[in-house]
Amino acid sequence: MSVKNFRYLLTACVVFSSAVLLYGCTTGPKTFGNANPNLDFTQYKTYNYQRVLDTDREPGVRSIVTTYLINATDREMQARGYKKADNPDLEIQFSIYTKEKISSRSSPGTSTGGYYGYRGRGGYGGSVAYSETQITQYTEGTLNIDLVDNAKDQLAWEGVAIGKVRDEARENLEGAANKVVAEIFQKFPYTAPGFVTPEPASK
Repeated sequence: MSVKNFRYLLTACVVFSSAVLLYGCTTGPKTFGNANPNLDFTQYKTYNYQRVLDTDREPGVRSIVTTYLINATDREMQARGYKKADNPDLEIQFSIYTKEKISSRSSPGTSTGGYYGYRGRGGYGGSVAYSETQITQYTEGTLNIDLVDNAKDQLAWEGVAIGKVRDEARENLEGAANKVVAEIFQKFPYTAPGFVTPEPASK
């Protein structure tokens, strides 16, 4: 099965109501990048987006999240010298997934109340050690950005961000998209052939 067809089949797994963009975590999401060692990145000069994106609500209906992801990715790709083209060297695909998770944390403490406090008044003067367990339920979100070799229909590079979905991100989708896409592309070490990174402006 081709990469494109495989990604299209995953569309039904996207949960838009809660995932939409992901990360308001103060420490930022965990990010990863993986490149296909069998492909030559020096041949890639142009990019565009696959006709059907997993982050759209349905084929032909662009979601707000997709728009923000495209805008953020355009900035990252063009900052590395890649140009948008109708028949690109690289096609880009987005996918968002969510999962409900539960975490537990135990913390030690002491008590002189309750049963043992009552006995203390009758001559038992010690405190009692205990362990308190806190259970927290949260939503974990994953954003994938895939760069696909258009001619070979092979995955060239994938960037992944994983983090907790927070209300701050839902309330500021554009800011969350800009932040997480920039963090993912920190794992992307390539530039278009012949591109020279501009020197920072002097103060």
